[in-house]
Amino acid sequence: MIITINKNGLKYIQMSIFQNENIVHGFFSRIGGVSNNPYSSLNLGGTTGDDVQNVIENRKRIFKCINRPVDSIYDVWQVHGNDIIVADRPRKLGTPHLPADGIITNSPNVTLMMRFADCVPIIFYDPIKHVVGMAHAGWQGTIKKVCQKVIKKMTEKFDCEPANILAGIGPSIGPDHYFVGENVIQSVQENLGIFYDKVVFHKNGKTVFDLWQANALLLREIGIKHIEISEICSYCKNEDWYSYRREGIKSGRFAVVIGLK
Repeated sequence: MIITINKNGLKYIQMSIFQNENIVHGFFSRIGGVSNNPYSSLNLGGTTGDDVQNVIENRKRIFKCINRPVDSIYDVWQVHGNDIIVADRPRKLGTPHLPADGIITNSPNVTLMMRFADCVPIIFYDPIKHVVGMAHAGWQGTIKKVCQKVIKKMTEKFDCEPANILAGIGPSIGPDHYFVGENVIQSVQENLGIFYDKVVFHKNGKTVFDLWQANALLLREIGIKHIEISEICSYCKNEDWYSYRREGIKSGRFAVVIGLK
């Protein structure tokens, strides 16, 4: 079940699977920031033309909303790959971002954050080992099994058991609107062949790729038993969520955050 929260003028959602856990998390909509059109208004993307001071103010608003110091942030340069970073301390503001598409930490002094506009945000929490993680899974990250790489890193680094890990798949482009071409179809066949018939469908003469189901199947394959899917399509709900497919290169980016209390 999705829980919608309105606080300090910001609108974000949480997932019920994490509600009784010792973490803070949120999938922040585009509502409540200072960015002007076409980025209106809670844009966290700093590479598509928005004023950097707007992005900084939006970031401050998000961290104030979750009662976390903004200098606890650890974010990365998302490159549609499957490299995972273990963050034992925050990224000092103003220092370069490392390229990665997954982050994990066991430090309550670190707040993980990533940015999205159709790609799939996946957050993780192991309530036994007290480890949180996050993945950025567009079609490339999905076929590169970035979600599984996060689980493997949690297991290797912190001795987590996949069966104990909770996973939440957040707002992103849904299967009704994610039309793909032959290059994606071939990549899915080559890398996710066992799941192909469950994640690729034909609709109105076009081919769609179900990123939600693909990542859920990959997580189950590696042993995750507790998965919640928001089933919120960023393309359909563009009034709340940024969508690159709908808005193009001037689309903003919404933020997803998770941290240990």
